[in-house]
Amino acid sequence: MCAAYSSRDPVAWELAYCVESGPGAVAALNDFFTRRGIKRPLIVTDPGFAKLDHLAKLKAQLAKADIVCAQFDAVQANPSDADAHAAAQSYRDHDADAVIAIGGGSAMDGAKGAALIARQSRYSLWDFDYNGATPMDLSRDDFPPLITVPTTAGTGAEGDSTAMLIDTGRGTKECVHHPQARPEKIILDPNFTLGLPASLTAWTGLDALTHALESYLVPMFHPLCDGAALQGLALIWGNIEESVENGANLDARSNMLTGSFLAGVGFLKGLGLVHAISHMVGAACHTHHGMTNAILLPAIMRFNRSALEPKLPSIAHAMQLDDDRFETFHAAICSLLDRLDIPKGLSALGVPHEIVDDILAAVEGDPAYATNPVHCPRETLAALIHEAIDAAR
Repeated sequence: MCAAYSSRDPVAWELAYCVESGPGAVAALNDFFTRRGIKRPLIVTDPGFAKLDHLAKLKAQLAKADIVCAQFDAVQANPSDADAHAAAQSYRDHDADAVIAIGGGSAMDGAKGAALIARQSRYSLWDFDYNGATPMDLSRDDFPPLITVPTTAGTGAEGDSTAMLIDTGRGTKECVHHPQARPEKIILDPNFTLGLPASLTAWTGLDALTHALESYLVPMFHPLCDGAALQGLALIWGNIEESVENGANLDARSNMLTGSFLAGVGFLKGLGLVHAISHMVGAACHTHHGMTNAILLPAIMRFNRSALEPKLPSIAHAMQLDDDRFETFHAAICSLLDRLDIPKGLSALGVPHEIVDDILAAVEGDPAYATNPVHCPRETLAALIHEAIDAAR
């Protein structure tokens, strides 16, 4: 599949990040805000994180630089356009001058959706639909400065301008974005992931693992993204179990955050069927995204075997496998999922067979469907989802 792409193909590389990483990295925000003249940021997060003392400590830290924060903490587990609109209204009510997105992928997506509409009124949220024409008459000044602070090592959402939100009108999960609304500052501080339950550490970590694998398989010439995906895969594979079993290990937590971020850089190329299906299953059944990805992964890797095998030498090296046979790779993935107590089928999450026909068109319309390395006709797609509901491994 990749042979169809060469270095002569036009590819736009836009990879410029300002990242602070390591324990205590959040302290850099005071100087950053002072230099940027930011005085009234809005913190956007979820109800769970709002209850932790991390938020109070951050506000106290920023107050020392005379920075007054407001807080919107109602982003739901599967964020919708309603969450983005509510957060944007909070931004305007506070007369804010920046958005700080703190949390997992849900909070990040809600915050990024809000940032698209908080400062400008020419376009509505769904005018930024990834599948539509991007409004190109907007500049970076039309969007508030966006600072991302991930509290899970999983989504990679801290590094890009895309947001997955449920369209409450269509009942599907869709992607919105604008290239000028990218995060201006990214804080990878493992202290913010301490206290995350083992189950969520596993599920979000497996989301990141899926990002690394799926993005590396996208048939596009993009060595920067490929390198990030492979390095991310190595860090995630080598640290996920330690992070789950010993959540206080800051080295493992920091490596997972870095790996997740790199895997997020990787999926600037695109993703694949795992995510295309997971997005719509999540929208229909409100399942946890990382858990859904993890269950789907073995079945989709089997389907993509023809595209996967030519890339297995690099993948096996990153995962430190004994050899680069597909059987060894597949067994390693399934064994990890078993050790992390991931169910074998989506039925364990309450996903019924009856939803399959209803979500097929939405799956085919997801951007990740188009970048899967092997074409999947509708009948095969339906069979894959039915298989994953019963047992994907």
